[in-house]
Amino acid sequence: MVYSMDFRLSPEIDDYRQRIRAFVDAHVVPLESDPEAYDEGDNISPEVLRQLREQARCEGLWCLQMPKSRGGQGLNMVGMAACYEEMNRSIFGPVVFNSAAPDDGNMLVLEKVATEAQKSRWLQPIVDGKVRSAIVMTEPHPGSGSDPAGMMLTTAKRRGDNWIIHGDKWFITGAGVAEHFILVARTSDDQRKGLTAFLFHRDDPGWELVRRVPILGPEEHGGHCELRFDGLEIPDENRLMDIGDGLKFTQIRLGTARLTHCMRWLGLAKRSLEIASAYVQEREAFGSKLAEHESVQWLMGEAAMDIQVGRLLTMHAAWKLDQGDFARKEVSMAKVAVADTLHKAVDTAIQLCGARGYSRDTVLEWIYRYARQARLVDGASEVHKMVLSRNLMKLGTDFWSWD
Repeated sequence: MVYSMDFRLSPEIDDYRQRIRAFVDAHVVPLESDPEAYDEGDNISPEVLRQLREQARCEGLWCLQMPKSRGGQGLNMVGMAACYEEMNRSIFGPVVFNSAAPDDGNMLVLEKVATEAQKSRWLQPIVDGKVRSAIVMTEPHPGSGSDPAGMMLTTAKRRGDNWIIHGDKWFITGAGVAEHFILVARTSDDQRKGLTAFLFHRDDPGWELVRRVPILGPEEHGGHCELRFDGLEIPDENRLMDIGDGLKFTQIRLGTARLTHCMRWLGLAKRSLEIASAYVQEREAFGSKLAEHESVQWLMGEAAMDIQVGRLLTMHAAWKLDQGDFARKEVSMAKVAVADTLHKAVDTAIQLCGARGYSRDTVLEWIYRYARQARLVDGASEVHKMVLSRNLMKLGTDFWSWD
């Protein structure tokens, strides 16, 4: 009898994973204790980032998710899952390797759906690290959030060979520094085919960055911004996919992006327990090390188990994507579980480290602030649970099919 299930990484993927781990430990983690390494948004400063990116490129660790023909490393989703987890053992890690949101998701979707001309103009500079990017979807009330098909208010009206954009968007990650933007707007009232995706450049007239919205946690580069469109003209050649394919585009874009979030969050969850483990093994209370206390062991063991559950859900979804499946329910399950796990792991670590964990002597408080967004970004957990329920009603016991 031949069994096909195999949890071993290929030698090539494991080599990438180990080299990334070594790079992060040697060059990235030490920067976390250097106040000069941070920018105003509590992320890595641009000059420090530039130097590290050049070093990562020289070591063949640049843009793992892109094809080798485009300057990346050509890893599949399973390989990305293993390596992204290692990258985000540091709070600065993913962006160093050009694998951070939103650029990561934008590169992946453009590689899938853009024309060759569009890839040359809009994708390749992101891959090369010459520009940053943003995806422009979410709107203020009563506009679109988790229901873009039914609620999007920003319009794109055709005028000859151009599309004229009017509307408001907000919480657009990275917009403060992005040069290449992907915009989703309404082109008709059709419920399923009413949205279309477009590309535009920062220097194009007819739009403005209204403000950089203050948030609880540390920010990605470029913050989370509010934008206003008042007559932006986009040539039809900068339209992505067919007219009316905007919802399809968002499903392609967000499905993979949600899973790459999970990959990275698992790295932060693991790092939280690493910090806590080191502390409880050296700190004494009531005559023994904290690590010897049963209550501490329960907390650590449960968090470790939850991380492993999240890893298995994430890896299964990655494997299904590699098989050509959309893996919608698998991605939703991973997204909900890993978002909860990240918060639980860092909360546990802070509890075990006490005042030290709550202080800025470790990166636990940074991770804690960052973790709260995980249950919101790319679809709130409640929306994903609703999707899972609908799948259960439709599939019955086949919901748990091995295929």
